[in-house]
This record gives sequence, C-alpha cells and structure tokens, in this order.
Amino acid sequence: MPLLSLAHFTIIDAGPLELIEAGAAAGFDTVGLRIVPPPGAAPIVPVVGDVAMQRAIKARLAATGMRILDMEAVWLLPETDVASLGPMLDVSAELGAQHLLACGNDPDHARSVDNLARLCEAADLRGLRVMLEFLPYTHLRNLVETHALLQAAGPANAGILVDAVHLSRSGGHPTDLASYDPALFSFMHLCDVPATPPAFENLRAEARGGRLYPGEGGLWLDDFVRAFPAETAVAIEAPSTRNAALPAVQRAKLAADACRKLLARVGRPVLANRFLK
Repeated sequence: MPLLSLAHFTIIDAGPLELIEAGAAAGFDTVGLRIVPPPGAAPIVPVVGDVAMQRAIKARLAATGMRILDMEAVWLLPETDVASLGPMLDVSAELGAQHLLACGNDPDHARSVDNLARLCEAADLRGLRVMLEFLPYTHLRNLVETHALLQAAGPANAGILVDAVHLSRSGGHPTDLASYDPALFSFMHLCDVPATPPAFENLRAEARGGRLYPGEGGLWLDDFVRAFPAETAVAIEAPSTRNAALPAVQRAKLAADACRKLLARVGRPVLANRFLK
C-alpha cells in the first residue's frame, strides 16, 4: 500500500508542528515540510538555525508516529549557491526526511545542469533523494525538459516529481509516464483542477490557490494514479483560497478523505497512521 502524505502547501499557513498534528489527525503517514521559502512566496516558520524548533519537530513526529516524506523546496535560480545549502540539507537529514524537492527556473541550461549535479551530490551524501519538479510557467516547463536536465546532470540518485496540475497544464497526459523508468517516480503530487486550463498568465495563480481536492475537478486522476507503480507514495498538494479560512485539521481531513476515495476506487487503498505505535 502506498504511503499517504500531506504536502505543506495544502495548509501552508500552518507551522511545522501544526502541520504534523493536522496530518496525524487526518490519518496521513507523512508530511512534506517547507523549510526553504520559494522566491516571492509568503514567509515560513524558520527551522534551519532554530535548534529548539528542530527538537520540537522531532518530538512531535515521535509522539504522532508521523515521518517526513520530503523537504521543500530548493529553487535552481541564476543566483543559486549550492554550497550555502549545507545547513538546510543537514537539518533535512537530521529530521529524517527521505527526499528533497527541487524546482528549476534558470534560463542558462549549462548552469542549471551544474547546479543540479552539485545539489544531487550534496543531498546524496546525506541520504536524501532529490526530486526535480517541473512547473509550466518556469524555465523547467514539462516532463521532457525535466528528464533531459536530469540526464545531463547525471546524478547517482535523483528522480522526477510529477504534479497532476503541472502535468495537465504543460500539455501532458498520464500516458506520457510510460516512456520513462518507473524508478524515477518515488512519489506524486495529487490534486484536481477544472479540465479547461486558464490563460497562461493565470497558471501560477491557479497552482498557488485554485486547486481542488481529488474528485472535485476534471482531471484524469484515475489514469494518473495508475500510471505510477503501485507502491508509489501519494502526496496531496491542494492549496485552495476557497478553503483557506477552515482550520488546518479540517482541511487536512478533507484532503485525506478525497485521496482515500480516489485510491480505493483505483484499487490502491491506504491505511491510516501506519507508523503510529
């Protein structure tokens, strides 16, 4: 059975401790924890450099039986200095994260290749697998470009994170995944949106606040889930301004319920809180 994970972006206003509590209350197995603020995004609760917060996170994970699926998010930008990311990578490893989410938005291909190779090497030394995600409104726009960048960087251990909304809005389809090694896909990002995409200039706004829970939109989510190996972890990333006023726990439960209905329908039911002793 696949792990079920709560991506931080689904309830981005929650601090790390509240996120873990909400995930546990909703029956998730893991969370994705944002400890690096994306460029131009809302500030986050600092974790790197705050030893007391790191201890509190470890204690809350132990008490709830939760684990961290991935740390977010390193952006490969023109000004990215991979060497400066050491403290963040150390904290990620110390807290038991399995993956490091990375995105690319650098028009210089050679520099992107070099930075990705350096990031993967540094992450691999700490037991973290880099998962490279594409967003159609950045310089790393689709699955083809993402795979090509990985091939050029030649990392020993890295994969591709495919988000349902980004696959759809980049012109892709679940059948596209069959062209790639299934081992690339450690986990997926699940959400829903209307079948008809907005204008290109509105794609980022949709991704950041216009997503729906699985089953509420018009995407091919049954085919999407079935395109991955059966054991692939499922992380729901569904930020929604429509539900922003709801308590974090309620949003987590709505997200979990929608995921479980979809996964049960496609023959991949999930257990709740399987790490809780």
